[in-house]
Amino acid sequence: MSYVMPKSYTMQCLVLLSALLLSSQLLSVQSQEGKALFSSCQTVRGNFTVNSIFEVNLKSLISSLSSLPPTEDGFYNVSFGETDNEKVNSLVLCRGDVKPIECIGCIIRAGQEIRERCPNEKEAIIWYDNCMFRYSNRTILNTMETSPGYSFATDFDFPGEKGAWENMLTTLLEGLMSRAAAGGERKKFAVSKKSGPSLQTLYGLMQCTPEISERDCIDCLTWNIGRIPILCNTKMGCRQATVSCNLRYATSRFYDLTAEEQPRALPPAPLPSPPPPSNERVSDGKGFAIDDVKGVVIIVGGVVLLIVSCVVIVLTLKKKKHNRQNERREDSLKFEFSAIRSATNNFSPLNELGKGGFGKVYKGILNGKEVAVKRLSENTKQGEIQFKNEVLSMANLSHRNLVRLVGFSAENNERALIYEFLPNKSLDNFIFDKALGWATRYGIIVGVARGILYLHQDSHARIIHRDLKPGNVLLDKDMTPKIADFGLAKLFDESQISQRFTENIMGTEGYIAPEFRNEGRISFKTDVYSFGVLVLEILSGKSIWNSKMGENGEDLITYAKRMYKKKPLKPEDSNLDKRDKEDILTCISIGLGCVEYNPSDRPEMRNVVQMLEKTNRSQAASEQRTTKGRKSRVNV
Repeated sequence: MSYVMPKSYTMQCLVLLSALLLSSQLLSVQSQEGKALFSSCQTVRGNFTVNSIFEVNLKSLISSLSSLPPTEDGFYNVSFGETDNEKVNSLVLCRGDVKPIECIGCIIRAGQEIRERCPNEKEAIIWYDNCMFRYSNRTILNTMETSPGYSFATDFDFPGEKGAWENMLTTLLEGLMSRAAAGGERKKFAVSKKSGPSLQTLYGLMQCTPEISERDCIDCLTWNIGRIPILCNTKMGCRQATVSCNLRYATSRFYDLTAEEQPRALPPAPLPSPPPPSNERVSDGKGFAIDDVKGVVIIVGGVVLLIVSCVVIVLTLKKKKHNRQNERREDSLKFEFSAIRSATNNFSPLNELGKGGFGKVYKGILNGKEVAVKRLSENTKQGEIQFKNEVLSMANLSHRNLVRLVGFSAENNERALIYEFLPNKSLDNFIFDKALGWATRYGIIVGVARGILYLHQDSHARIIHRDLKPGNVLLDKDMTPKIADFGLAKLFDESQISQRFTENIMGTEGYIAPEFRNEGRISFKTDVYSFGVLVLEILSGKSIWNSKMGENGEDLITYAKRMYKKKPLKPEDSNLDKRDKEDILTCISIGLGCVEYNPSDRPEMRNVVQMLEKTNRSQAASEQRTTKGRKSRVNV
């Protein structure tokens, strides 16, 4: 004899289950969305103050994002406020193949994170894989713009003939552009795939914000396509995005397969009706059937079991996928040690570039390109740890102010790291012996600050460098600084990054923060201290550990602090214009603030970069000063 739950209880369970699944899906969407791809805080539109009308409107707008109705087109335009300068206009666009629930989850996360990244700017934009969110105090709807934007390319070049690759890519992109632009007023989106020589399939995606015209969409995508030869060339994967449009292609499918099909409207499927209740029911005397309880328990238990099983399966598949990706990544970076030996002419002393705590660095020619090979000392435990850290962290880091890892080799006791070659070597070859122009010095300070900020905040694994010094800042042919040597870097989980203790005090005397040297206490403020020392060295042209300043023979930090308290330090170079002197004084203040004894008194690198960028020096003026070749130092 069987008993069936009444229809009312069945519907209540279905509603409860639906609400549970909807909530969990929103949470999972936000957690799976991961790091933002790129963000830009536009200072040109000015800043707002705390509790201003603009901030109130911005908070109201971001709070309203969770109430947006899910739509298939994934496009929203929300505004708050009445006065033109205090009104906040927003534009939100989800990738065309993203499900509505995933779209809302991405938008909510974007609104939260953009406030953290751009705390007081009146215009900002942030991109994720699934969505883009921007706001401004000006009208941004119905306007095609190509700035700001970003570009990513894979590390792998097309192995076949370049002409065949260009023909296949051109055919794919032209078809996508025409389809995306003709999409209509609510959705300008297209995906497609193309087969070609030496490659099974190339997958592509294009999308424009739907409110711009078809002509503007074509112009925007054409502008991005025109940058492919410069930014991506023959790389087998490329992603480019601007404010009004974006494109992407890769050799593996990255979009929902259903997006390749023509959309069609389907009527909602009716809920299945439960079977008619049985005439025989056993009651507990309180108006609730005993089998009702059994039914609820069975349904809840089944749902819990189903959810747990799904979680286990998903985690297992993600782990296997991650392992496969790591294996493919390792294979693409790994070189035979015999090739490294040949590239450096058997590690000839004539090719030696420098020597560090864990080995020597040599110049080499690998696959026709100049590289820097770091050969680690044999049978060194610390060298093995450094090797693993550098390979794991550097292989996945990409920033213009970080040295790029080209590959590695590990055979028996031999281990080597292969980096891009930078012709100007390290910063300590310039700032102590040669007078650099102020524009160059200022560019180095800003570049190093941006590189450290990327390590601290924007990298996939937030990293503390622990040994920032002039010898670990390399310079390319344009004197762009690139931070090197992550052998001392420590990777932390989100919950563990605020502060740690370590028994292994590593670094270079003079650049080590007091709390790290004395107590083994490490945090992001450890790097801030080292950066402050570096700034004072760049400004003065004097080293922290071999300079005695003033009548009392004080070290650089002590002397600079005493003189700054006595009276502000003044640049005396007559060739410097007023803006140069203002920038120098800003850098002095930043440097002294970064070397404060108490870590809590030091600024975060995010604040340092903001202070440096607020000088708003124009590129034209900077280039003009560089052309004049002015040489300057600050008398400290």
